[in-house]
Amino acid sequence: MTDRHEVVIAGRPGRALRAGDGLAGLLAAYHLRTEAEKGAAVAGADGLPDRYRMEIADPRTAFAGDMVLLALSGDTAVGCLVVTAPAGGRSEVKRLWTAPEFRGTGIASRLVGAALAHAGESGADVVRLSVWDWRTGAIALYERLGFTVTESWDERDRLVCMERAV
Repeated sequence: MTDRHEVVIAGRPGRALRAGDGLAGLLAAYHLRTEAEKGAAVAGADGLPDRYRMEIADPRTAFAGDMVLLALSGDTAVGCLVVTAPAGGRSEVKRLWTAPEFRGTGIASRLVGAALAHAGESGADVVRLSVWDWRTGAIALYERLGFTVTESWDERDRLVCMERAV
């Protein structure tokens, strides 16, 4: 195994993603875990809702206008985050995921930090995100990084919306 402390954050425009970069596996793990936590566990990626299967099958198209940040340990993708292009002065963070064996090493904080920097450089004034209320560790991380709970823009029950200035 590669030294867990040598992790690099690499940004790739969605339209420049390459097959085999490891993103599809990270997205599949993220979506499978989320569905299980919502009480709708499925056996594999084929059982996920269409929109999630599309992200996994073709992230290049799904995130074409976005920036995808990958945490790389050597050539292995061990974390990911998608930050949308600014719209109305706002960017959104989506799909934050760290491989379980790399958790607790600061990768998620580094990915969010890189997303904030990218959003600011791209002209965003605010970065927002949504997170399920049972993901208390993620909420605590976001709060440590300066995000605060804000009025919801999403009607899904148990979804917490947060934002922070860039």
